[in-house]
Amino acid sequence: MTTPLPVGKLRPALLGELLTLHAGVDPRVVVGPRIGEDAAVIDIGDRYLVATTDPITFVTEDLGWYALVVNANDLAVRGAAPRWFLATCLLPEGRTTEADVTTLFAQLGSACRTQGVTLVGGHTEVTPGLDRPIVVGTMLGEVDKTRLVTTGGARPGDALVLTKGVPIEGISILARVRASELRARGYDDAWLARARGMVTRLSVVPEARLAADLVPVHAMHDPTEGGVATALWEIADAAGVGLVVEAERIPVLPEGAALCREFGLDPLGTIASGALLLALAPTDAGVVLHALAREGIDAAFIGRVVPREAGVVLTRGGQPGPLPRFDQDEIARLFV
Repeated sequence: MTTPLPVGKLRPALLGELLTLHAGVDPRVVVGPRIGEDAAVIDIGDRYLVATTDPITFVTEDLGWYALVVNANDLAVRGAAPRWFLATCLLPEGRTTEADVTTLFAQLGSACRTQGVTLVGGHTEVTPGLDRPIVVGTMLGEVDKTRLVTTGGARPGDALVLTKGVPIEGISILARVRASELRARGYDDAWLARARGMVTRLSVVPEARLAADLVPVHAMHDPTEGGVATALWEIADAAGVGLVVEAERIPVLPEGAALCREFGLDPLGTIASGALLLALAPTDAGVVLHALAREGIDAAFIGRVVPREAGVVLTRGGQPGPLPRFDQDEIARLFV
């Protein structure tokens, strides 16, 4: 109880215990705080209100875009349209200028316009004790009651599909916070710019909307801290199912493979916003894969959902083993 906690998300077991003890009870809450569920769902009559909140803590560049997109993603995987955004901006004392704040708000405004979202409130202050700016976003949206998707909806027999590849956000972060070190290791400015530019691929709203418009999607999930491996575990735990995932089918982007190798990180456990996990009937998976390809969005079949008693398995070269768990995101080890 007195040992300092590591950087990153709380251990799922601890967080789950705290939520069980302290989450409120309201009959209008359709989906409340649960491990693996990306956003709350509240019944407001003819439709559902969907709400989420996420901070940006690892990076200091493009904060406005990061904050908007990662929160919009959490609504998109519910099948919801992001509508309204609030931003709490905490800025370091003695290091923040009016120009910095103007730039941050310009980023927020541009990101909102791009995503069709309205900035409706928040809070901004210069805060003592910080060594970097932190933006905490809250996104609200709405979804028709017949179109709600949850993390816990996966069913045995479903196909698992992953879009784009991993770890998109990890690539962008590493290329920003370790740029000098990477230049010294031989990575030129063009390579680093391409890696930093992965931030423009963080949104999963287009593919989530496309899939939900085409077929019944049983589950969608946004891999963030802990990477795609953690997201797969969260799907399994939320739905009470097992998984069989083929390691060779998980698309690890070349930049991600290179950077994870440089810093000794596992790409399956590295923060992976920008990819989208879907569980859906195999025939529907084929429809979605073809539709995504037509839109220029890469996607791959990476495994299947099985009964819980079959376990959560990662095969390598056809040999089954346990899917690894990451109690801490791999990238967080570089910030301690």
